[in-house]
Amino acid sequence: MTQSQLLENLKTRSLVMELTRDFFRSMDFLEVETPLRCPSVIPEAHIDPVTSQGAYLQASPELCMKRLLARGAEKIFQICKCFRKDERGRRHLPELTLLEWYAVHQTYEDLMEQCQGLLRHIAQGLGTPGRIVYQGACLDLSDDFERITVAEAFERFGHLPLNQALDAGRFDEIISFEVEPHLGTSRPCFLYDYPISMASLSAAHPEKPYTAQRFEMYAAGIELANGFTELTDPVLQRKRFEMENEIRISQGKTKLPIPEKFLSALALMPPAAGIALGMDRLVMLFCDAPRISQVVAFPPESY
Repeated sequence: MTQSQLLENLKTRSLVMELTRDFFRSMDFLEVETPLRCPSVIPEAHIDPVTSQGAYLQASPELCMKRLLARGAEKIFQICKCFRKDERGRRHLPELTLLEWYAVHQTYEDLMEQCQGLLRHIAQGLGTPGRIVYQGACLDLSDDFERITVAEAFERFGHLPLNQALDAGRFDEIISFEVEPHLGTSRPCFLYDYPISMASLSAAHPEKPYTAQRFEMYAAGIELANGFTELTDPVLQRKRFEMENEIRISQGKTKLPIPEKFLSALALMPPAAGIALGMDRLVMLFCDAPRISQVVAFPPESY
């Protein structure tokens, strides 16, 4: 990629950020900032945090943003840097830019609607209303985005049904290599209703046992966002954090501290929904860039 192409991508990136802020401000969301360096992070089995002077660089601003909801904030968003150890690939960066937003008295259904609105707003602002052209494919944004449950996706695209994949410990493998390439090929897609074991911070579905109110959004086979109706039970949340740590230990990883201040605040948090969206990947789509390194000013190898 030439330097002139990179500069054009950075101009598009700036516009995507500006349009994103416009979208949330138009809905009366408050933009907030939370600490990058924290004494504790979300204990997650498959995400390794980066340490910094006896603390951790955030892998997500989620904990602090939910603490703001517990203090009375109602609709908030943030665009910030996050850090994840040893994540580097065609679509991965160890230092990434995340958009997260949270709203009280909403559910994952509301988040799906907001995702649709955000992508349409950005496309309109970039002069491609109702569509994204990515790597030769035209993604239609004008109609409702496709929706498919995780169980349906395994039946359609996986060589094992969902329950067997879970029992065999092959859920992530089948999702990554057999399911994801088929998602969002003609219009963006919501993959929803995850197994509760794959949604440690999500509320359970009231009508579907062992299922969480969680979804991921895909476009052109690229995972863009992960959202859910929030779990607000601090006792159950503690148990789930402990289970994540047990998985980490079984994998030879370090046990992470339980975020006690977050759990204390969770008891005061009203029902809410929240989501994280990878801005670098979103910019890839709008720049028609096949690699994430083409939409950041300095990929890790050039520091």
